[in-house]
Amino acid sequence: MDFEFSDEQEALRSELRKFAERELAPHYAEDDRLARFRREVVGQFAAMGLLGLRIPEVHGGGAADAVTTGVAHEEIAYADVNAAYVLLLSSLVGDVLTSACDDVQQAEFLPPIAAGDAVCALALTEPDHGSDAAHLRMRAVPDGDGWRLTGEKTSITLGLHADTALVFARTGTDEAGGDGARGVSAFYVTLDDRHLQRSGFDDLGGRSAGRASMIFDGHPAPARSLVGGEGEGFVRVMRGFDFSRALIALMCLGCAQASLDEAWQWARDRRTMGRPIGAHQGVAFPLVEAQTKIHMARLLAYEALWRKDAGLAHAQEAAMVKWFAPVAAVEGTHQALLTSGHAGYSSDLAHGQRLRDVIGLELGDGTAQIAQLVVARRILGPEHAP
Repeated sequence: MDFEFSDEQEALRSELRKFAERELAPHYAEDDRLARFRREVVGQFAAMGLLGLRIPEVHGGGAADAVTTGVAHEEIAYADVNAAYVLLLSSLVGDVLTSACDDVQQAEFLPPIAAGDAVCALALTEPDHGSDAAHLRMRAVPDGDGWRLTGEKTSITLGLHADTALVFARTGTDEAGGDGARGVSAFYVTLDDRHLQRSGFDDLGGRSAGRASMIFDGHPAPARSLVGGEGEGFVRVMRGFDFSRALIALMCLGCAQASLDEAWQWARDRRTMGRPIGAHQGVAFPLVEAQTKIHMARLLAYEALWRKDAGLAHAQEAAMVKWFAPVAAVEGTHQALLTSGHAGYSSDLAHGQRLRDVIGLELGDGTAQIAQLVVARRILGPEHAP
């Protein structure tokens, strides 16, 4: 069992650390204060090949493995966890489109994502159907050789800024005649604000990511926008979530590690009673506990990605780390703030902003309870699980 990254992955990590420290970290606080999405960052990511990591080379991507993609998310989030959402959505949507679309669709959909010309979102959650997404209400009504999308999506990351979206809508019923998962189809559409109303949220954190509600009013979905077969959308995206949950975990952990690194340095530099505060067990040991949990979660996240690369089942590991990593990140960032005392409580240091940002990832892409339900059903079997 090898826990080392390859030379290429280590080189990418080093390159991204330098880039993020130079181009992202100086804007992190101000982007949050202004709820500002800087489109130039998308171009920078594209120029470095980050938006096409999961896209085949023939379509302008890098065809990177899942572990390498995780390295990129962790490093970008270390400097600016909100900027990493652009990577997350391009990786998730790109992965789904690559696996589910035919050659003609891939040639149309994937190059703009890799080039940064299409900032993409994933529109699944609805006001009455978050955790119960299989019973969503948005309708896709046949219109000529395509469809019209009508309904509301909510809590859509990058919803204010996205150019395209993978939208999930009901085209029929499930096998039992009900409104279940088998009646849901996926459509990859260019967002047309003539048929779409976007409304942003006043969030606790993640403000530059533009979380939004999106009301579709007969939005066109051409025939070629259907991803996979009719009625297969929900099943396909659930497989994609097994991938994105590990990436979200690494976003949390990269953000928390930045605060812990600063807290460790603070423990070296700050002195009380003639000694560095790190020399006191009451300061050092809570940081050790936080660092241990971050390390544990990180190993589990990369195991899930390694299993994906190996073609092995990874839903259980991804669900485990999806609930555990945000909790560990919140605890670790909070401990870093406490270690820094009054300075940590001020906006002079980034701990408070990072804490607000990672709390959002305790909710995004499924709550802890949903992730734990996935694990329980995998271990117990559906007939014995909650």
